[in-house]
Amino acid sequence: MARAKSERRPGTIVVNRRATHDYHLEERFEAGLELHGWEVKSLRARKAQLVDTYVLIKDGEAWLMGAHIPPLPSASTHIAPDPTRSRKLLLHKREISRIFSATQQKGYACVATAMYWKGQRVKVEIALAKGKKQFDKRRAEKDRDWGREKQRLFKHSA
Repeated sequence: MARAKSERRPGTIVVNRRATHDYHLEERFEAGLELHGWEVKSLRARKAQLVDTYVLIKDGEAWLMGAHIPPLPSASTHIAPDPTRSRKLLLHKREISRIFSATQQKGYACVATAMYWKGQRVKVEIALAKGKKQFDKRRAEKDRDWGREKQRLFKHSA
């Protein structure tokens, strides 16, 4: 049985559904995330956005750019939290080199697709992605609608 939109898997913090609409996702990686204490508290409250989030490789290190983690009102007063700061991703060197070589090719990008808890740690699922053309997006939407209609027909006939 399919999950309802509001129902999530137990460890999921946020999912970037826009990425599957805009890109063909090819190869996926799991990366750790370097966070401050106030960010972890905010993630426990499931306050994060991954829309327009991408991965940048700079000086042999991977950085998560554009992720929005707003501070909670009860955050410490002696710091000035920046909700959109760049956050370091923890990956193996061979994974970083694979991502770097793929993003140098025309049409490829590396985007964040999900953020979730794995034990006590926050993990980010990133994917190598190739941009979709407008007609690809329309075809995917038409296929999705036909799949829904087919399920309705089978449900009513049974």
